[in-house]
Amino acid sequence: MCGIAGFTRFKAHEGTLQTLESMGNSIFHRGPDAHGEYLDDYVGLCHRRLSIIDLTRAGDQPMSAHNDNHVIVFNGEIYNFQQLREDLIKEGYSFKTKTDTEVILALYGKYGESCVNQLNGMFAFAIWDTTKQTLFLARDRLGKKPLYYFVSDNDIVFASEIKAILKFPNIRKEIRTDALYDFFTYQYVPDPKTIFKNIYKLSPGHTMTVTPSNITISKYWDLSFRSITKKTEEECSEELHALLNTCVKDRMVSDVPLGAFLSGGVDSSAVVSLMASNQSSPVKTCSIGFDSKKYDEVKYAQTIADLFHTSHSEMTVKERVVDHIEPISSFFDEPFADPSLVPTYFVSKLARNEVTVALAGDGGDENFAGYQKYSIDQTENKLRNHFPAALRKTVFPALAKLLAGGNHPIFRKGNTLLTTLSASPAYGFYLTNAFLSDSLWNFLARPELKQELSGYHPFSVTQEHYEKADTDDHLSRILYTDIKTYLPGDILVKVDRMSMANSLEVRAPLLDYRLFEFSAKLPSELKLHGKEKKYILKKAFEKHLPNDILYRKKMGFSVPLADWLRNDIRSYTEKMLFEPDNGISQFFKIDSLRFIWESHLNGKRDYSNELWSFLMFEIWWNHYIQS
Repeated sequence: MCGIAGFTRFKAHEGTLQTLESMGNSIFHRGPDAHGEYLDDYVGLCHRRLSIIDLTRAGDQPMSAHNDNHVIVFNGEIYNFQQLREDLIKEGYSFKTKTDTEVILALYGKYGESCVNQLNGMFAFAIWDTTKQTLFLARDRLGKKPLYYFVSDNDIVFASEIKAILKFPNIRKEIRTDALYDFFTYQYVPDPKTIFKNIYKLSPGHTMTVTPSNITISKYWDLSFRSITKKTEEECSEELHALLNTCVKDRMVSDVPLGAFLSGGVDSSAVVSLMASNQSSPVKTCSIGFDSKKYDEVKYAQTIADLFHTSHSEMTVKERVVDHIEPISSFFDEPFADPSLVPTYFVSKLARNEVTVALAGDGGDENFAGYQKYSIDQTENKLRNHFPAALRKTVFPALAKLLAGGNHPIFRKGNTLLTTLSASPAYGFYLTNAFLSDSLWNFLARPELKQELSGYHPFSVTQEHYEKADTDDHLSRILYTDIKTYLPGDILVKVDRMSMANSLEVRAPLLDYRLFEFSAKLPSELKLHGKEKKYILKKAFEKHLPNDILYRKKMGFSVPLADWLRNDIRSYTEKMLFEPDNGISQFFKIDSLRFIWESHLNGKRDYSNELWSFLMFEIWWNHYIQS
């Protein structure tokens, strides 16, 4: 796991060796073991290395091919590199190192840009072809590794994190207001946008080719739900268990200590069970808990640790949260408000005390319909289809409006349900995912911000992907939407930044693209079976995990956010939200925000998610804009 950065200078020559060093130093945490730079008349590349495979200096980057025509900087791990390497050796290739990096170089030499189709792993890399004067960049299929870029006059600046791009001379930090609206709606900025104008994310499953005269972005992978298997439930269950076992084994190759995150949920427990069956020594596991029983899963994690005789460590977060918010959030170069970033940071810190690589259970919820929202949305869609369209579009909105003024939770739930039922299936799912309602946005946003947005609405992000899915099945459409938005924009960003903040590599077997392609061929009822979520995954592990782990109520990686805002971080939050001339006041009406704050404090309504988003925005503003 590493950090990469670089630039082209076909038209301008502002980038220097000192620039490369500054860009690399800004992402030191991603690779504290070694660094390297490459600079010629047209391209600059730099690399920060976290040594995982082939710990010798031979694995340092930038790395050149034997003929020096190709130079690579690479962040990630290729899990099938050993087989690829053996195949290439049989064809006459010779290797100087035992690294997956050199395998990518050899594949590029053989296949050119289609080399990405051979790779199974998490990756972002750039290859400079000195003979063709072409810079080729690629990002893995699901977006596990980040890749950002800035474009100016056909030259680009790229990096694993935006902070490295901002080290390049004369890049202005201008706010993109539609991305701002997206952030407050979703709690993250969906790709390919970033919070900054002229800085973008290379979308998952895409490549970019940069020449002196042209920049081309191409898609090389997508997920299809078109073909549904005819296999029985038992056959699917057995095949799933065998495939996941392969995915776990592939991720256990490491020349440094390896362990696992363990929450006691289905996904992480399944991963640990397979690790234990493929390893003779005890698996090192770690868990994070909170003082609040409502959010504490350590007892379930201990059950799995005892069952598989792991070497288990656990930590209860008792520190003052306010002391950690700013340093933790500084690792996010855009506003990011998923509250589980806090426990993710601490579990990464705990794991790094024991290991350099940790396996995690991320990906199971999006792949096999594990979130409660999928069950709720499925029920709402059935109700939606039950009522005539005329009734839904005329009577339901009017009834919802009548209920909107009530403060009692039953009125709010009624308003939400009627609003959702009156909407299209795509918009109904958008409402499920949105953390900020249209009415609250209109209450808070300054008139000049609304004017600049020119009618833009974040629903367009959900709608684009919902309609792009190659299926008429509603559950498959919403899973596809989350796989393209929430997964790479929230979950994978959170895990990447918080693990890299602690120089820890995290590998997620359930994010193997083969599992996603397998799952996409399953009938929806094998994922969401009545009210039972992740049905087929649970069936696959009934012989290996206790029922009280498989079928207990999902807790999620949550934090006591409402309580934090009313107690632990109350004074800090109030200072940040209402400081004169703060970042928030540039875009929002402070009097309206104060009304929301007071309503939350006196218990009239829970605005914890909205207020947390404003707090995270202000912390980001102070760190990246104000400073």
